[in-house]
Amino acid sequence: MNNKKEFVEKLLKEMTLEEKIGQMVQYGKLNDEIKDKIRQGKVGSLLNVQGAKTVNELQKIAVNETRLGIPLLIGDDVIHGYRTTFPIPLAESCSWDLDLIQKSASIAAKEAKSCGVNWIFAPMVDIARDPRWGRIAEGAGEDHYLGAEIAKARVKGFQTLENEYPLTASCPKHYVGYGAVIGGRDYNNVDMSENYLKTYYLPPFIAAYEVGALTTMCSFNDLFAVPLSVNKKVLRGILREELNFNGLVVSDWESVEESIYHRVSKDRKEAALKGLLASCDIDMHSGVYDDNLKQVVEEHPELIELIDEAVYRILSVKYDLGLFENPYVDEELHKQVILHPEHRKHALEVAKRSIVLLENKNGILPLKDTNQTIALIGPYANDQENHLGCWSCKGAKEDVISIYQALATNLKKTKILVESACDINGQNLDLDKAIETAKHCDIIILALGEPRYYSGENNNRMNLNLPGFQEKLVEEIVKLNKPVIALIASGRPLTIGNISEKVDALVWTWHLGIEAGNAIYEVLFGLTNPSGKLTVTFPKHIGQIPLYYNHKSTGRPNFPRYIDGDDKPLYPFGYGLSYSHFYYSNLKLKKEVISKEEVLEFTIDVTNNGPYAGEEIVQVYFQDHFASVTLPVKQLCAFTKVYLEPLETKTVHFTISPNQFGLYNENNEFVIEPGTFTLYVGSNSVKVISHDFSIKE
Repeated sequence: MNNKKEFVEKLLKEMTLEEKIGQMVQYGKLNDEIKDKIRQGKVGSLLNVQGAKTVNELQKIAVNETRLGIPLLIGDDVIHGYRTTFPIPLAESCSWDLDLIQKSASIAAKEAKSCGVNWIFAPMVDIARDPRWGRIAEGAGEDHYLGAEIAKARVKGFQTLENEYPLTASCPKHYVGYGAVIGGRDYNNVDMSENYLKTYYLPPFIAAYEVGALTTMCSFNDLFAVPLSVNKKVLRGILREELNFNGLVVSDWESVEESIYHRVSKDRKEAALKGLLASCDIDMHSGVYDDNLKQVVEEHPELIELIDEAVYRILSVKYDLGLFENPYVDEELHKQVILHPEHRKHALEVAKRSIVLLENKNGILPLKDTNQTIALIGPYANDQENHLGCWSCKGAKEDVISIYQALATNLKKTKILVESACDINGQNLDLDKAIETAKHCDIIILALGEPRYYSGENNNRMNLNLPGFQEKLVEEIVKLNKPVIALIASGRPLTIGNISEKVDALVWTWHLGIEAGNAIYEVLFGLTNPSGKLTVTFPKHIGQIPLYYNHKSTGRPNFPRYIDGDDKPLYPFGYGLSYSHFYYSNLKLKKEVISKEEVLEFTIDVTNNGPYAGEEIVQVYFQDHFASVTLPVKQLCAFTKVYLEPLETKTVHFTISPNQFGLYNENNEFVIEPGTFTLYVGSNSVKVISHDFSIKE
């Protein structure tokens, strides 16, 4: 079977209309009725199926008990690990380490494949600027360039080749604009121009498709006033015709049917018709294709061509995965693969690099293991489950190393006192116990944060404070006038200005996965020098939201935005401290004037002036001085990581494609306009040095 086109076309000619429609049907609940539908050729894919043995049984039904023997796609939401749980994607993005991110996805695919999953509903590549939105945890933050680079890494990881076939099919989601839901309210409307869409929200999807993503998932929201699952302009128009994406498109859960509740389809039959016309190939679980597409085609015979196109794409993915050769999995393999020691080792490595040091006053960190007593206080002190984060797939709390477990295991001289002080949601505060524990120590570590169920689908927040009475706990503990280090676990930025100014050190740990405790221990005690940088802006106040670094210029840039505060962030995009101090100098351009066809080449010297070896994420931004349309005040266009010993200087080289300086003009056409630009290089989006350059005709 080395000629896909010939194979798929031959199979397609043999199929009845009912069998074709069956390939476009997916169900997410397994029962005897669904098994019968598989036997009848009325189901082409499933999700939420548990275990290799069950998958093999279902594949045998599909292959041996149907007329044509077409195997099933088996999908699952493997967002940040299958059983080996890595940091949530937002946390992992703060590593800015594309190789590590790709490896996480590859391991996740390997574990998922061992349990029968051949289709992963990830990566989530939505640009998100509103931390109230629960699904910000699942993506790579607010920047479209970084988001695109991470999208490519994750797609390549999920589709790692093994025996000439991808382990799994990736599914970049949610196409498109989902991260811009109004008010941070999940499933809400989205309203943006086509220019804005193409400038900010499409690039991660385009990048994912360019590296070969086999499938994509459309989103719940509307765009240009039409829900995505039935949006002909955005699916058939932009996705198929402009971007030339030939992979299959799957709806989100029941979203084709939900066009009825959007009030753009009058009934299930019209929803099925509109989904087909839009080029939504698979209906996830609602059954509207199963129940209505046959009648739709009987009433509109010309639409059989669209059915054939959709089924061709679906069969092509099955072919690309090697399912026609072997749809089965070794039912013993998962025992060797799941939680393999090398997988845990990687989970620790990526967790360490995802931690972001936000404050380190007077160099209180790193700590030393000496004859001292540390009070570990707070709801995350000995919690295991919540480090898993949202969408943890098959992750289990018994796999998680808690902060207390890691400290107690690794520290030989330091005595650890532990007190949770309150529930994981900040309720039932026992302040007396917490203070009594803190009185008997030399250093206080506050382990605070959000529960994991505060993040994920439709877990949106109206305020971004630490939940419950945790801020009260901080206020009372700092009154003891002892050194206080705050660890905060979350699935989003929080408004923690009152805390950051009170504590001696602030470490943002996110939800780090199964190796959370060990990663936090290594950073606190200097075995790892923190190198994580924020991929999303931290606001001072919820009233600033949405607040992001690459906002557009306005006609009155020097006017204050608010009468009761400024518009500056608490921590800007790209920010993150180290135990070292990095100094930038000697920004040199090879040429200060380039053509539209030339790359921009330059170097920068980076020096480690601190006492510790460490990694620095060197970030490159630019500003287009004048253009035919409004543009961001600053845009990320490159980055790299450099490792430096104490007092070492390295010259870092960059080569940037001229396409990075392009834009979508008034006609929404991508062009590179001549003009003058400023290049910015530094440790975050604010702390930079600059040099001007020009692009000529």
